[in-house]
Amino acid sequence: MTTAPTAAATRSAGSAHPVIDTVLHKFVAGAPDLMSHLADDIDFRIDHYADDVDASWQAGHGIDAMGRILGRLATDVFPRGTEALEIHVQPLSDGWHLTRFHQQFYYGVKGYEVTSLTYILSHEKDGKLDYFRETVTGALPL
Repeated sequence: MTTAPTAAATRSAGSAHPVIDTVLHKFVAGAPDLMSHLADDIDFRIDHYADDVDASWQAGHGIDAMGRILGRLATDVFPRGTEALEIHVQPLSDGWHLTRFHQQFYYGVKGYEVTSLTYILSHEKDGKLDYFRETVTGALPL
């Protein structure tokens, strides 16, 4: 199933709507209720391939850590928000999903507009995201 929440972004899922899809769309929208879709014990990390920025703070366990990480992402990385160019969620099995997330944003750390393609391995349980591993493949200047 594919729908388009914005002109450029795509959303896909299997028969059930994956939580990762909801979380990413809420992240793009800056929705204040994003945290309600995360498990209290979420295990979260963003890794960067061949990037010289310090991303050590982009990892944490638990909802309190997520509040700090999301706050810093909003101010340091995405000070002007982000636009989803594509969100494609591939169901795996037993609550696991592999997501391709392509976005465009003003990269606050670097000080210029970029496109970035990331891959996210996630797990959901009881309707909440409890595992999130994102690999940023790069941020290409526009």
